[in-house]
Amino acid sequence: MSDIKDVPSLEIDKLTQMINVIIADNHPIVRLGIKQVLENDDAIKVLGDVGNTNALFEMLSEATPDVLILEMDIPDINGIATLRKMKDEYPDVQVLIYSGQSEDVYALSTIRAGARGYLSKSADVSYLSVAVEKVSEGGMFITNELAQRLAFDEGTQKPRRFFRKLSTREVEVLKMLANGKRNKEVALGLNLNEKTVSTYKARLMKKLNVDNMVDLLQQAKALELY
Repeated sequence: MSDIKDVPSLEIDKLTQMINVIIADNHPIVRLGIKQVLENDDAIKVLGDVGNTNALFEMLSEATPDVLILEMDIPDINGIATLRKMKDEYPDVQVLIYSGQSEDVYALSTIRAGARGYLSKSADVSYLSVAVEKVSEGGMFITNELAQRLAFDEGTQKPRRFFRKLSTREVEVLKMLANGKRNKEVALGLNLNEKTVSTYKARLMKKLNVDNMVDLLQQAKALELY
């Protein structure tokens, strides 16, 4: 076996500059697809992939990547809670959200919670390597199309303008309510008390300009939170 001193310096530089990645998504075929796309980039190495957050944190205890590619709706712990946990326990790992959820709603919420970028699964796959490289360098990644939508209100998308008013926690509460969770279930899921959940509901109604739960859930539907 060759000693590392026998490896050309250019190859050593290449090895030391590899971007190590872990993929966390609950769909095996998506994980496989991401892995195949990234392995076509000589600068990226996939350390492993997992289907839930319990498995993710087990893997992180043994291997620390430069970049974590994370699905918002991954099981066990929701994406935003996972982001907060990552920020506390693995602050040097850059997180790229790669999700089927509405990017207009979730991009800012996840970035506020600690993500370095957001990429929709409907975007061209060529963005994946670009996004990984950008966030690995400490940069922020969103697509140009999303940046333009965030910069300019679209007259035909009035309900989406409201999401900018919502905090990350309010988005979490609204999503759970939209999925049929009662106050008690929301409180348990987000580690809050029921009174706090009621306060969030009141804030949501005020910010989304509604005065009843039916209209609140209609707004959630308009924001594609169902």
